[in-house]
Amino acid sequence: MYYSTSRADAPPIREPQHAPVAHLVRGGVTEGVHYGSVVVLGPGGEVTLRLGDTEAAFYPRSALKPLQAAAMVAAGLPLDGELLSLAAASHSGEERHLDGARRILALAGLGEEHLRNVPDLPYDPVVRDTWVRAGRAPSRLAQNCSGKHAAMLYTCQVNGWSLDDYLDPGHPLQRAIADTVEDLTGQRVARVTVDGCGAPLFSVSLHGLARAAARLTTAAPGTPGARVADAMRAHAEMASGAGRDVAALMRAVPGLLAKDGFEGVQVAALPDGRAVAVKIADGANRARVPVAAAALAHAGVDPEALTAFAGETVLGGGRPVGGIRPVPALDPGAPAAA
Repeated sequence: MYYSTSRADAPPIREPQHAPVAHLVRGGVTEGVHYGSVVVLGPGGEVTLRLGDTEAAFYPRSALKPLQAAAMVAAGLPLDGELLSLAAASHSGEERHLDGARRILALAGLGEEHLRNVPDLPYDPVVRDTWVRAGRAPSRLAQNCSGKHAAMLYTCQVNGWSLDDYLDPGHPLQRAIADTVEDLTGQRVARVTVDGCGAPLFSVSLHGLARAAARLTTAAPGTPGARVADAMRAHAEMASGAGRDVAALMRAVPGLLAKDGFEGVQVAALPDGRAVAVKIADGANRARVPVAAAALAHAGVDPEALTAFAGETVLGGGRPVGGIRPVPALDPGAPAAA
């Protein structure tokens, strides 16, 4: 347990009432609108900006991995540094990621055959193309969650828990993870399903996800949350990959912890507890990054540090004619919406 405060009820399961968060502008005309939800927290946990529906239940997808890693460390996972960063990773499938997953398994006295995540090709398009040209088949190591799964197995081995069923929601490992998710988000889990990799996935609110990230970055030195945050920040490419926007974001903003997730999810938190969480309704990455950057600027991050994350440029005849524009409410100079 990280906190002794009581946990709120689970967030309601409903169709989220998302709001416009970004416009695709071409030649001064709005060509498309991305809907979603955004929450920004101040250093005391207060909401300084809320757009859309930040209290409905949703699935954070891989943005939940830092919480899962913190739960494993609390349960005795003896990793730090780059291997702990990999335990919280949605990695690109580079050789360093595969080698890291093998190292975690070897520390546990296990092999790739013990993994229960789904076989897949590497996530990074360039790495994937090279993999396919070499005639390599999908593998469990190449799948972007293999570091997390290797760490799950290591945690089970340390505790003497069974290995074959480590993905069962009733397994001691998954019960420990669920407890930590509720502890860090400050609310009960609304629903449990299965993520793409095969692991249990817990539904919380966007607000709860932001609160959890802030609790990781403000955790006392040496605690499980602090160890995970430190590892990810020090080894950002191990938690993602070369050229990935989430790693670039952590390098650009000192002390920032950031994690992305499929279907347009982004969470980020600063050492003083300021945090943002973003969900893009249509799952589009092209909106996730500029909206998250705008939310960070609203939280007080120097906009100059975020210029590289303004989003893709819209081209017309090979020249710039527009781009992705976060809505005016995300302008740091605009009044806060509570």
